[in-house]
Amino acid sequence: MAFFIHSTDDGRAPVTEYLPVGAITPKAGMTLTVTNGKLEIAAAKTRPSYISLCERDSECTSGELIPVMRVQPDIVFETTFSADAAAINLGDKVTIATGGMQVTATAGGAAEIVRIEGKAEGDPVLIRFVTPDAGE
Repeated sequence: MAFFIHSTDDGRAPVTEYLPVGAITPKAGMTLTVTNGKLEIAAAKTRPSYISLCERDSECTSGELIPVMRVQPDIVFETTFSADAAAINLGDKVTIATGGMQVTATAGGAAEIVRIEGKAEGDPVLIRFVTPDAGE
């Protein structure tokens, strides 16, 4: 799966930006953050700054520009759970899975659950990216 826009609070479409990427293989819907002036995969407790709009089969050259959209607090994203999420509830904050394409069932991250379609691995879930709580 990946992170795809489900809805925005005001119905607007996010703007496409072109930013330099590190030596990664971007996938459409991948969470990204900026490290040393270049986009890198965001995972774990990191609140992503961008979502990749680019799909590559091989690693980008460091500094190459790729299309991305900025993560805004009013955007609801759809993705899937990377593991059984039986203990996860509406309003919980979970982490981003390794690879930046799904959420985990581990509490303490920047992906706040706004709707759960099922709690099994691979089930759809809607999230908003928020700032993790202090100490998380």
